[in-house]
Parts: sequence; C-alpha cells; structure tokens
Amino acid sequence: MTAGFIFMFKDANFSINCGGPARRSAEGILYEAENSTSLGPASYYMVSTEKWAVSNVGIFSEKSDPVYTRNTLAQIRSTSTPELFQTSRMSPASLRYYGLGLQNGDYNVSLLFAETIFSDRSTRTWESFGRRVFDIYIQGTRQLKDFDISKEAGGVETAVQKNFNATVTQNYLEIHLFWAGKGTCCIPVQGDYGPLISALSVASSNKPK
Repeated sequence: MTAGFIFMFKDANFSINCGGPARRSAEGILYEAENSTSLGPASYYMVSTEKWAVSNVGIFSEKSDPVYTRNTLAQIRSTSTPELFQTSRMSPASLRYYGLGLQNGDYNVSLLFAETIFSDRSTRTWESFGRRVFDIYIQGTRQLKDFDISKEAGGVETAVQKNFNATVTQNYLEIHLFWAGKGTCCIPVQGDYGPLISALSVASSNKPK
C-alpha cells in the first residue's frame, strides 16, 4: 500500500432493481439499475461506483438462446411499488450479489420476489404446475431452504419480501441464491427453473454514534 494512502469503508447501504432500470420505491429508496446484458453463464458484473457487484454461474442447457432476465407487464399485487417487480434476474444454478466497501457492523437485508413465469395453481393449467424452489444464503449461512416464491406469497404475480439480519466483519456482504436441483425444470418450457429475484435492499442497523 502506498504510504499515506487510507482506504475508507464508508458505504452503509445499497439497493438494486435486479434485471432492470433504476427505480424509486414509494418509501423513497433508490434502487440502482442492474440490467447488464453481459451477465451470462459464468460471469461477473460490478457497478461503476464499485459499491456492489453480481455474479451468475450456470447454463440453461435446454435453451438455444437463454436469457437471464425476465420482464412482465402483469400488475403485481401486495406492493406499493409494482414497478420494482416488472423485471427480475434469473439464474439456472447460482446467483450472488455482493455489497462492497461496507462499514463493518450489523445490517438489515430485504429481498423482494414475485413469481412471474408460472400460472396460478388454482387454474390447473399446464403452466400452473411449475415449481421454483431454491435456497437463500446470507454471508455463507443458509437462511431459507426450499424457498418457493409463489407458495410464500400466496400466489403468482404477488410480491413477497423476506427480511434477514446480517453482520459485516470484512467490509463486504454476500447474498447467495442457489438452486439445489429441486422443483420443476420444464414448465411452462424447458429451462424454467432456478433462482429469480426482483429487487434487494441492504441498510445498516447500527445506531449513529
């Protein structure tokens, strides 16, 4: 390290609109854009401010032209900011988000989901039999096993928010969504499986000194 140079870890929050443009929530939180088209089978993207990054591992082998984002025009229920759920980031196996240069301490982590690919189970159509199941890890510890978005939300096209507590000790935070091979893989079409997330928000819970 160059003499006299001091790196300051000053960030205490970040919010991301996964797979989409920048959006502001009804509560005034700015969710930064995360719509890079370069995020493919085994890739990593860091925002220009170096405040956060995202990585994807996995190939939708059944699809000839796989996409890793999802767009919907559906009016998502149970949220005051449906615009946050118009886009989602998907992965066939492993999706990670990293908070970088964070102050050490305790944080609140909020993950926002809505199932926008499958049909409602009450319709009993082919598309309604799809099941998306994955695990959620924060800082390497599994917080939820076999998480099913539509089951947790009470239906498809319905928002659900999961909140977690996390501790940062080395100035970074890792959020990991991992598909363990459960659920369906081919409904409504081949390759519809794996983690899917619409937005996330991380904020320090430390009391001001």
